[in-house]
Amino acid sequence: MERLSVTRRLATVFAATAVVASVFAGSAGAEPATVDWAGAARQLRAAAAGNPAAEQAVDRLVASGQVNKAGQVALPAQPFQIPAQSDIGRGDGPGVYGSGIALGLDGFRFGFFGGPGTIAPNQSGAKLEVLWINLSNGRSGTEVLYEHQDVPVDTTIRTRPLDTGGGLIVAAVYGTLWHRWSVPVSDANPDGFQYQRGTISVPSFGAVYN
Repeated sequence: MERLSVTRRLATVFAATAVVASVFAGSAGAEPATVDWAGAARQLRAAAAGNPAAEQAVDRLVASGQVNKAGQVALPAQPFQIPAQSDIGRGDGPGVYGSGIALGLDGFRFGFFGGPGTIAPNQSGAKLEVLWINLSNGRSGTEVLYEHQDVPVDTTIRTRPLDTGGGLIVAAVYGTLWHRWSVPVSDANPDGFQYQRGTISVPSFGAVYN
């Protein structure tokens, strides 16, 4: 069974976004700083009002105790400070799964990367979403992560470009995601792939300057 390491996935993501990251870093209006994670989570929960799936995701995040970790705010092309956990995890059981990420690809986007294997091109029956709020201007929203290219190997799945405005943005990625990896062709795997759907139990949570 092929399971790409987190190190290899990170290397691929950063290689693909290095130029974008340098542009953002040079033009960002504020330097990375610490953030009141608990306060950010409360505001994110308020932004989820009326969306049961988003409300439940933030409630699970708060209950996990993960938001009580102080850290630096990231610039785009950096993974979220708190990774997601899921029923499949990075190995053969529940645990740490992957991470949300802010990207500068044709505009500001949210993405997600994680394993096992690679992200399947067909996400029918799965739905990965991000809930975000810009603490600097009050804008907020929920977006589906759906853009993914299978060739060349693509380690992220992304939202459409978003007009969040500038400032400090906090976000949480939650939902479900299909993965696949190469296996011998058989009656059970006629296309030469095995598939597994991950369900996020604790969202990936982060803060980023746009």
